Amino acid sequence: MLDPDSLGPALTGVDVAYYLVHSMGEGDGFRERELRAAGNFVRAAETAGVRRIVYLGGLGDEEGELSEHLESRQAVGRAFRGSAVPTTEFRASIIIGSGSLSFEMIRALVDKLPVMILPRWVRTPTQPIAIEDVIGYLVTELDRPGADSRVVEIGGANVVSYGAIMREYARQRDLRRVWIPVPVLTPWLSSLWLGLVTPVFARIGRQLISGVEYPTVVRDQAPAAAYDVSPRSLRGAIERALVYENREFALTRWSDARSTGERPDSYGGERIGSRFVDSRSTRVGAPPEAVFEVIARIGGGSGWYFADWLWSLRGLLDLAAGGVGVRRGRRDPATLLPGDAVDFWRVEDVEPPRLLRLRAEMRVPGRAWLQFEVEPAADDAPGARLTQTALFDAAGLFGRLYWYALWPVHQFVFGGMLREIARRAEGCRVA
Repeated sequence: MLDPDSLGPALTGVDVAYYLVHSMGEGDGFRERELRAAGNFVRAAETAGVRRIVYLGGLGDEEGELSEHLESRQAVGRAFRGSAVPTTEFRASIIIGSGSLSFEMIRALVDKLPVMILPRWVRTPTQPIAIEDVIGYLVTELDRPGADSRVVEIGGANVVSYGAIMREYARQRDLRRVWIPVPVLTPWLSSLWLGLVTPVFARIGRQLISGVEYPTVVRDQAPAAAYDVSPRSLRGAIERALVYENREFALTRWSDARSTGERPDSYGGERIGSRFVDSRSTRVGAPPEAVFEVIARIGGGSGWYFADWLWSLRGLLDLAAGGVGVRRGRRDPATLLPGDAVDFWRVEDVEPPRLLRLRAEMRVPGRAWLQFEVEPAADDAPGARLTQTALFDAAGLFGRLYWYALWPVHQFVFGGMLREIARRAEGCRVA
């Protein structure tokens, strides 16, 4: 956007252009950069004959006081609407969904802090909206008749406080939090605390949190009512976000898994938000069908192929904590179906000879999966590549401590299991 010469070719033949750009991550002076980028874009759009610009900005009373972030969002909208290209400016508050900076900031705080200090600004009213509903408005606008420029304020079904968003997220993640209201702690002081607790958001988060003193609610509902979108409630928006994340997280193929002998990049493995990934792979001198046959017999009478005494100990501890332990065994010694119990796991998905994914039903502070993927060798040579991935969605601070404490045990157990599966597939007796 700051390179005008690059915009002409990009906009050639474009009928409707969506503008979803900000520069808060660039530090001081972002407002000037955003206006410069918008000006470059408008001039290129006019030259290319773009019929309409669709811009996603931020809610806030433009007649009153706004933060620098919100003022910049609305200044960009005014620049677009003042151009020769008709512009629809959607204004939204917090968007509930993966990647939304405001949502990621809120849940980073709730995930990491067992004791939540709630300053006065958390009572500021806002109108969060589900990411699917935002997309619904944006897509519907593509075919809207008319060539006028206008502002459309969009929001979810509920006007709530920032504190209510935090509490609802904690409830759905089953996180027990202590909430302590305090009369002070300004947004500026909160931003400094935010930088310590969630350093990944330190620069952008301080800009976002500077705007939380100002209400961000829909004031004019008429324009949005013309769209065929029924916004979700706060509860529904968070539910959908978590369901989608869980599905995508569980289905992720870790094609960059390290080979058996390599050390992890850092203690605890890969991190994705509150989720942890421990993935390893190895080349097996046996066809995928033979490898999967060994995997499909795991648990029950066959055991777990390595350090069975540790699996038995884990089962006893689970029983003592009121869990299912390993007493359930399995339905059939050789075949698995979705929904089958395998000791203290449940088959979530099975696609012979490619995939087996088990979901943990033992007592853990979070949710866990164990996934096996089998693929033909990439170089067309005989054999297969076996990838084993442990996935853990930690519930709060205790969940993180649990994962880090067991990391050395996991390296020993899962590494040994992978080697033993490969050895048995290559011709040894299947137990």
